[in-house]
Formats: sequence, structure tokens, C-alpha cells
Amino acid sequence: MQDLDPVETQEWLDALESVLDKEGEDRAHYLMTRMGELATRTGSQLPYAITTPYRNTIPVTREARMPGDLFMERRIRSIVRWNALAMVMRANMQDPDLGGHISTFASSATLYDIGFNYFFQAPTEEHGGDLIYYQGHASPGIYARAFLEGRLSEEQMLKFRQEVDGQGLSSYPHPHLMPDFWQFPTVSMGLGPITAIYQARFMKYLENRGFIPAGKQKVWCFIGDGETDEPETLGAISLAGRENLDNLIFVINCNLQRLDGPVRGNAKIIQELEGVFRGANWNVNKVIWGRMWDPLFAQDHDGRMQRRMDQAIDGEYQNYKAKDGAYVRKHFFGADPDLLKRVENLSDDEIWKLNRGGHDPYKVYAAYHQAVNHKGQPTVILAKTIKGYGTGAGEGKNTAHNAKKVDIESLKKFRDRFDIPLNDSQLEELPFYRPAEDSAEMKYLRKCREKLGGHLPQRNRGTVSIPTPPLEILKSVLDGSGDREISTTMAFGRILAAMVKDKELGKRIVPILADEARTFGMEGMFRQLGIYSPVGQLYEPVDRDQVMYYREERRPDPSGRPERSGCILLVHRCGHRLQRLRHPDAAGLHLLLDVRLPAYRRPGLGSWRRPDPRLPAGRHLRAHHPQRRRPAARRRPQPHPGQHHPQLPQL
Repeated sequence: MQDLDPVETQEWLDALESVLDKEGEDRAHYLMTRMGELATRTGSQLPYAITTPYRNTIPVTREARMPGDLFMERRIRSIVRWNALAMVMRANMQDPDLGGHISTFASSATLYDIGFNYFFQAPTEEHGGDLIYYQGHASPGIYARAFLEGRLSEEQMLKFRQEVDGQGLSSYPHPHLMPDFWQFPTVSMGLGPITAIYQARFMKYLENRGFIPAGKQKVWCFIGDGETDEPETLGAISLAGRENLDNLIFVINCNLQRLDGPVRGNAKIIQELEGVFRGANWNVNKVIWGRMWDPLFAQDHDGRMQRRMDQAIDGEYQNYKAKDGAYVRKHFFGADPDLLKRVENLSDDEIWKLNRGGHDPYKVYAAYHQAVNHKGQPTVILAKTIKGYGTGAGEGKNTAHNAKKVDIESLKKFRDRFDIPLNDSQLEELPFYRPAEDSAEMKYLRKCREKLGGHLPQRNRGTVSIPTPPLEILKSVLDGSGDREISTTMAFGRILAAMVKDKELGKRIVPILADEARTFGMEGMFRQLGIYSPVGQLYEPVDRDQVMYYREERRPDPSGRPERSGCILLVHRCGHRLQRLRHPDAAGLHLLLDVRLPAYRRPGLGSWRRPDPRLPAGRHLRAHHPQRRRPAARRRPQPHPGQHHPQLPQL
């Protein structure tokens, strides 16, 4: 759009800048909100924008400083990179059909390294430990770090993807195949994100009930940008935003590529995801550019470079890192003559080294620091990276995902780039490298994890004994219902009602009640326990005058009365795996109430009863037994599609 009055435009911008400098962001936000209200009252259409410019969310002046040794961490990270690559390549030298992934971890090594060094808490007596959903295709890098720490042997590394005999390493995170290592299975596309959301919700439930300390444990979920196309990945993010799950952090590795092509060649996946998550009430933190870009941003007083960044699409950005510095100079900066002048003092090599945010430890640390300290919202970190970073084998190209081997020349470049202490003759053997136990690298590595409670990933298979109540509490149920016939749902409701009243067991029962509870006769639980809500009940329910009314509650009644010992977690047809937490008070009995009954046994559908006794197999045989079907005359009439129904005008 052409600027018809540049002087007036500059006056408005100067006024806004003055408010920001002297009165702060809150005041500026208020003024812009009021101006928006005024514009909409007159019928003016405001420019719609739920995204921010294509740059880092955290400005340089507000970045938290990374406290560690940058060069030492780079050496350690480089060794992990090498061992991950060597493990996959050696496995495929033995059997070309084994497969494995090199490029995913190559693009996300810094994202994991900063987490391991500063943020991922291991379980201790004082801290329940963070729960981490690792991106499945990045498993070689997690194994490589565990090998460096001495947790995995070279023999195990040589059996990557050969775990059938129990001695190898599973292809992807899988707690059944490696029960002491992986916490969660994640490689099925979308499985990690949706289960992470429900895990964080359950932990927030435990916090609000006082079972675990509030604000300590985090749920981290690492995802690929291509994975966000799976319905399960984004299907529950509105729940996380609605319930203010500030214990949840998504880290999306935006290397712009899926298995064999760009994620969004004609658009920007980072901008798209920013809009989706911001619309779902998430705190969005973009980590797009590394610190090498900071001087150019400081010179961008007229916004030309920012506009060029906003114009370029992912298909172009992929080309910029698949080619060379001369290509970037010509096609990115060369699109604007003024931008081309700004980089004329930079060599092609210096332009090539303008790094992306996901590979810059300083930028990643600042983003993680902001995420763990943010309150009231879940956080998503959108980190821009390069697929196959540093491997030289199809780096940034569409073939990067399927790379299983690296030629000798690329290995030499990899070694030189990351300063791996191996000579040319050793490269063909692809040896694993681990520094001496008393080396500076190993001391630093151990020190980082000691501060955070120990090694990760690890899975605690210990159990906590839950006291068993006396059988007398179920006496009313065991005595039977006499002449009155009751449904299985009603019987189960009575059992549960008796159990939650027990002083020891009741506080540990977490009924995870499926939707349509009232339909299946479980509405009594509403009144007795209350439906869990992180904010309680901010309204008066429409059925407040009824005996069994709909009651939402954040935590049990402070009086401690046993009849209010729990809260119901209401879920909608979504099964999920809940990881048992280390804290002993967090031990609970999770009961999923989703009992399905035949139509003629549901409340409110009539009083018809079968004259014959039930078969032991129950309803599973009724459909196949001609004598056990409901008489045709008693079936509900089903209008033919398109047939006029007399009640249709009333609906």
C-alpha cells in the first residue's frame, strides 16, 4: 500500500514510540485498543492480524543471558552430533533396510542441548521431575547423549533398531521396549502433542488439589513442523489455552520440511502456527533469527529488511540454505537495491553464516527462560532451523529426511565444521567418540545434569501402595438391590460413591468422567464431587434448584468433608496415557467412567424389561441371537431418509 502522507505517518509512529518509551507497553496497548474500538464503531474494517512480523518475539534488549560456557557446550554438542550420525550410518552399513534418521536431530540438536544443560529437571526427592515428549525421529541424538554420559554401551549403540532380543535400542521412544529409559511413546504423528496436553492438565489438577507443589514440574513436547498437519497435534490446543496450562511447553522444530518436500512452500508455516496458537490463547515465542542478524536489524530504521523477510516464503527460505551466500545476496537482499547496499561490506561467506534462531544457543536459552517463567498460558516456541544442518548430505534439500548415509567428503566437512578429533583414516570406520572421564567436557556434562537432579530420559517404574478400605464400605451394594432392578451404571455409581467417602482412599480417586454422564445415570457425581475446573464455577448453573445440579469446582471443600474428597475430570471421548508422578501424594486411582448401555436400559427411554434372563456374554450376543432381540413393535420408528417426519417442523 502506498504511503500518501509520509510526514503524517511518521508523526503517528513517533507518538507511539514516545508512549512505549515513557509509559510502557500496557499504556500503548490500551491506546491502540481504544482506537480500534472507535474505528469499529464507525464501521471501518481494521487490518486483520493475529500474527506478528517475521522476527524473534523477544527483542535483544530483553533476552535472558545464558550463564554457561558457550564453547564448551558447542564441543559437547558436536560430539553428540557425531555419535548420532555414526550410530545410524553403522547400522545401515550392516543392514541397509534398518533405516533411521540423521537430519531431524541435526536440525534440533541445539534445542535439546539447551534443555538438557539448563532446563530439563530430573526427578528428585524435592522435585517430581519434568515430563518430556521427544520428537520420535530425533531419538538417535538422545541415545548419543546417553552414550556420552555412560548410560548406554557401545554394544547397545551398535544394535540401533535391533531391539527384539532386548539388548538393542528401539527405533523411536517406546517405554515398553526400553522401560527404564523412555517415559512416553511419541513417534506416531500427533500422539505426543495430544497426550502432553492431557498430561499437563492432569498435573495442573494435582496442583490445584494440593497433591504436588504448584509451578515446579513442566511438560515439554518436541514436535516437527510437518507433524502439525496431523489432526491430533493441534486438536486439543484450545483446551490447554482455555485451562491456562502454564506447565506446558511445546517446542516446534520448524525446519520447513516434511518427509520429502516443504511443509509450506507457498506460505510460512511459522506465521501460520503463530496465528493458530495465539488464537487458542497460547503464549507464542518465535525464534527465527540468530544473533548474526542482530546488527542488520539494528540498521533497519526504515523497515525495509523486515518487509523483505515478511514477503519471502518458505520455498524461498529453503533455497537460501540449500545454495550459498552468493545466492542469498542476489535473491534475498538483491530484491531491494537499498538492502543490497547494506550488505556490500559483507563477503558471501559472512552472508552464508547469518544463522537461524534454532541453531543459536543464546536465542534458544532466552526463549526457554521466558517459557518456564511465563504464567497463565501454555507456551509454544517456534524455532526456525535447517533440516540436515551440518551433515552436508542434502542439507536443506527435499531429500534430507531420507538421508541414511553420508559420503566421505561430507564426513570430512562435518568433522572439520564441528572439530571432531578424528583423522581421515578413522572416518571410514565411523568410530564412536567419548572423551576421557576426567576431561573438561565430561566434567562439564556431569555438572550440568547434577544441578538438574540427574540423567534424562529416565522412567520410574516404582509403585506406591494405596491403602485398601474395609469391605464393609460396600455393604449396601453387596447386599443387593432386593426387588428393584438397577443398571450396571447405577451399581457402579454406588460403589464409587462409597469409595470416595473413605478417608484414605477417597482423596486419591480421580474419576475421569466421559461426556454424557447425566445420560448414563452418573449425575450424582456432579453434586457429590464437583466437575473439575481450574477457575471453579463463575456462574449460577441453570439447574441450581435441582437436587443433582451441575457443579464445577477447582479443588475440594477446605473443610475436608469426605463427601467432597475429589473432583471429576471431564473428558470428551479422548483416551490418554497418564504418567504416574514420582511424588507419593500424587498416587491415585484413575477410573474411566464411560459405561455404554443398550438403548432400552438407559434412563428416560421407557420401562420395558426383557422377560428372559441375561446371558453371561451380555449384549455382545444379543445382536446374533434371534430370540434375544427386542420385538420389532417396541423398536423406535426410524423415518426413511427424505421421508416427511411429522415432528420435523417442531425441531
